[in-house]
Amino acid sequence: MDIMIPVASQKQLAFEDFTDGIKKWRIWLLLAYQDIKLRYRRSILGPFWITMSMAITVYSMGYLYGHLFHIPIQEYFPYLIAGMLGWSLLSTTVTELVDTFSLSQVMLKQIKLPYSLYVHRITAKNMIIFFHNLLVMIPLIFFQTNIKMDWHLLLLLPGLLFIYVNAICYGIVLAMIGARYRDIPQIIKSFITVIFFVTPIMWKLDILPPDKQLIVLLNPFYSFIELLRGPLIGYTPHVLNFIIVSAITCIGMVLCYVLFSAHRARIIYWL
Repeated sequence: MDIMIPVASQKQLAFEDFTDGIKKWRIWLLLAYQDIKLRYRRSILGPFWITMSMAITVYSMGYLYGHLFHIPIQEYFPYLIAGMLGWSLLSTTVTELVDTFSLSQVMLKQIKLPYSLYVHRITAKNMIIFFHNLLVMIPLIFFQTNIKMDWHLLLLLPGLLFIYVNAICYGIVLAMIGARYRDIPQIIKSFITVIFFVTPIMWKLDILPPDKQLIVLLNPFYSFIELLRGPLIGYTPHVLNFIIVSAITCIGMVLCYVLFSAHRARIIYWL
């Protein structure tokens, strides 16, 4: 069904949706908190199961792959754990955002709220889980690892801001595509698995020949992970990572505004 709305009105409604979504931050923050709370209802450890599961995974992988790659444990543990924390945030956010409108269709049909609010809800939830998972790095401080807790931690803030903005922009696009084409979420989830192995998370970039490293540097997931991994273990991300992420952010903002303006009125009919 085509909804005939003047182009100017479509753009205005899309912009108002963005601004209303930000203004209603109390609602999506509460919904994000409730999502985490309901997930571990009647559980003794509650949300700490998330952290415990992450800790078991990363420390087991660190011990195994550290020996496989012949990298000292003191050096490999911080690299892997910080990378896995970043990857967990990115991958979970992407795979959940593509289902956002489909899984929220009951609320969308009953309550008039901005579409962007539901994207904020998913993104905020995963941000809360990320901060919760930072507890996994505490043992690294007490063991003799190469981790440095210094001013580099301040660089974590712009990295998280970039991720949040991109999650909202690309999240709205993915949520629209996921609502329109129901096979897309499964394709995205399969694609994410492949990206994990081709992104330097378990392995280091310097194991590749110099002429092959450029391909990895252009991997957007690598740049986003570096913006988190660098500050967490004490080094400044490469300027190229900031340039790539900035370019991706600008493209995402334009793409989101154009597509959301054009298709916003149709979303409810796709559900």
